[in-house]
Parts: sequence; C-alpha cells; structure tokens
Amino acid sequence: MDVYLVPVGSNRYEPYCEVPDEPPDAGLDGTDTRGVFRRLRQRFRDMLAEAERERRRPAPAHADRSWLGRARTRTMRWVAESIAEQRLLWHLRRQSAACLHYPDDLQAEASLGLLRAQLGKDFDKHRFWLIIDSLGFIGSGALMLVPGPNVIAYYFAFRLVGHYLSLRGARQGLTGVRWSAQPSAPLSELRRALQLEPAVRVRQVEDVAERLRLEHLVSFFERTATTSP
Repeated sequence: MDVYLVPVGSNRYEPYCEVPDEPPDAGLDGTDTRGVFRRLRQRFRDMLAEAERERRRPAPAHADRSWLGRARTRTMRWVAESIAEQRLLWHLRRQSAACLHYPDDLQAEASLGLLRAQLGKDFDKHRFWLIIDSLGFIGSGALMLVPGPNVIAYYFAFRLVGHYLSLRGARQGLTGVRWSAQPSAPLSELRRALQLEPAVRVRQVEDVAERLRLEHLVSFFERTATTSP
C-alpha cells in the first residue's frame, strides 16, 4: 500500500492514499455477522456503494430540485466526503506493510514520526466519536415509534461503523504495519504551490497529480490545504 505525506500548510501534513474501488461486500470483517451489527454493516455497505456510484457518475444536465432530490444530493455528498476522509484508515486495517512517500526536503525518520503522530490523533478522535455515536444510535431507538424511516438512526449507524473501522485502521497503522519510506520530489513541489495564486496552484497540483498518478489528489489538496500558519 502506498501512502503519501502531503504538505497542506506551512507546518501541517495529511497522509493520503488512493486505492481501487471495492465491491460493496468487501473490506468489512467476517465477524459479528448476526443481529444488529450485521444490519449496520449492510446499511454501511449499501451507502458506500451508492456514494461511489455517485462519485463516478457525470453530473446530470438537469438536477432534481425537489426537496427529496436536494436532501439526497446533500446526503451523498456528506457520505462521499466521509469516505474521502477515512479511506486511508479503513484500508490500513488489512495491511501488514506500507510505503510512506514523503517530501524530499524532509528526513525519513521525521516523516515517519509525523505519520505516527497523525495516526495517534486519529485513534483518539475516532475512539471518542465511536462512544458518542454509539450513545446517539442507542438513543435514536426511541424514534422507532415514529412512522417512516428512522433517518436519525441511519445517520448514527453510518457514523458508528465508520468510526469503528477508522479506529481499527489507526491502531493497525501504529502497531501492525511495517513502514518503509521513499522520498518524493513532486510532494515537495506541493509545499511551494501553497503560496501560489489559486488558478496557478491548481495547475501545479494537477501536474503533480499526473506525475504521481493520483486521480483525486487535486480535490483532496484544495479541500485540506491552507496558506495560514
């Protein structure tokens, strides 16, 4: 597995990866296959599959402007953003070895230290939200008496499973993955791109993305990068 340490600020870095899309039944453990957790996993797989289809589908010429259409669009956008943010951790769960590509103006040990520090923060964050969303999901059970789909329960179910998988990925990255490190000159160019005008920056990032063969790097960089300290 290849992971890229992307400079997104003067002293900030975000690990990033791109992996092939998986079928909706891949990537989740074969344990806990009965009862509530099995149903949560199935809903989670279904939402992932639909969000990935939406991401690949060209924008329609005439969008659905109804209330239901707008709500669906916002929901799928939120799911897609959640996938983008947590994809790395989800895939780390099943890795035993990975290569960290880092800007060549850093040292390898410093880069690995930055990665481990970020994984530690991710572990703490997802552990906290796993507890909160578990309580929210349990509390949403009271809405089962209300007619219609329990949207609140679906929301907490997606977050619960997502944070659970992210927690496991962060732990695997910290304790179970054997990391190697590879310097990358194109990644250093992204640091310099932070100071460019937006239009020029996008062209620079597109060039780096093409050289690294990272299809979605531009959107990731524009979403996470900032020129503030």
